[in-house]
Amino acid sequence: MSKRIVIIGGGVIGLSTAYYCARRGHQVTVLDRAAAEHAGCSYGNAGLVVPSHFVPLAAPGMVKLGLKWMLNPESPFYIKPRLDWDLWDWSFKFWRAANASHVERSAPLLRDLNFASRACFEELADGSSGFGDFGLEKRGLLMLCKSPQTLDKEAKFAARANELGVPAAVLDARQGAALEPGVRMDIAGAVHFPEDAHLSPGRFMAALKVQCAMMGVQFRWETEACKLHLERGRVISIGARAASPRTDSVSGEPPAGGLRPEIEADEFVLCGGSWSPCVARELGLKLPMQAGKGYSLTLPQPRQLPGIPCIFTEARLAVTPMGGALRFGGTMEIAGLNEDINPARVRGIVNSVPGYFPEFTARDFAGVQPWCGLRPCSPDGLPYLGRTAKFTNLAIATGHAMMGLSLGPLTGRLLAQILSGENPEFDLTRLNPDRYG
Repeated sequence: MSKRIVIIGGGVIGLSTAYYCARRGHQVTVLDRAAAEHAGCSYGNAGLVVPSHFVPLAAPGMVKLGLKWMLNPESPFYIKPRLDWDLWDWSFKFWRAANASHVERSAPLLRDLNFASRACFEELADGSSGFGDFGLEKRGLLMLCKSPQTLDKEAKFAARANELGVPAAVLDARQGAALEPGVRMDIAGAVHFPEDAHLSPGRFMAALKVQCAMMGVQFRWETEACKLHLERGRVISIGARAASPRTDSVSGEPPAGGLRPEIEADEFVLCGGSWSPCVARELGLKLPMQAGKGYSLTLPQPRQLPGIPCIFTEARLAVTPMGGALRFGGTMEIAGLNEDINPARVRGIVNSVPGYFPEFTARDFAGVQPWCGLRPCSPDGLPYLGRTAKFTNLAIATGHAMMGLSLGPLTGRLLAQILSGENPEFDLTRLNPDRYG
């Protein structure tokens, strides 16, 4: 039976949900506070599809490492000091979750979700899907290690990956160089995950928009959800207002007083990324989240071009070839809901590159415009995914942190199953959006 579905959020999670719901014949409307051309978190990321990333952000040692990095504003992780109860509450919950048993319980699920999502990408990249070429390449991922100590640690992780069915091979410096002849590297060794993949996130998002529009999905850009009307444990309609003083992207007419007509629907989905808690609070829902700002720099004509994506392990920096360009992305800055560029974070990226790729210098990045996006981070490093018990027709999908792109298509497919009254193909108990009360 066809349903009217309103999706709050037009990032990769929201558009993937819209796509799979529309494929099932539902009538879908997507609201997003940003403009249609805004290159948010789903666009400027490293474009990695990562079955190898089966360890959640909240893991043993991360609190200690984070405290050490906080002393350096150019480090891979930084929390801007501020008096904010939500930040302290999130930090306490993160500390509680960063233990070995949490990782052990979460790893098989994250592995399975990422493998299934990679299969979704492969299906969408098939010529019969109509998506066209969005740059999907299955060349794996290299974890590059500067020091023997880091290589030893990564070798233990590789052993655990193989136990979980995620193929991984430990390479010395010579073997790593042989696998990646396109760039000179200064490393002690590497770990190769051959089942990972990569793509161009901008091209994928553009393809999603086109496919959704072709199936009748209605987009309302620059439109902010401002009031959800409730009745007997259900969301009846959603009020909206202009997020900026521009013309309405649906009618082309300027908004009257900034208010938009209310939208009634049978189902509502909250996947507003880092802004999701703002809507959740209006509904009396507790959705702990912090915006983890990530940065990227893309060289259109790099002096050397690797063929395999890699991660500078100690620097926590991802490097992805995208056609003839090369994207460097990383860092995690907890500084609230703002998209300001922090020059120290950008310097941290630039200064890390020559340590692994010695042919590159800071001059290569001169004039390159840095990008930043806000990744929605839950305290336990797991997404919020599923229906909330408080409202029978409200589902939530957010909190994917660095795996938003990687898990995007599968998240959309799972939500389409849930909204269609089916049991999802995976047990999502650990991802319950009500798990924090």
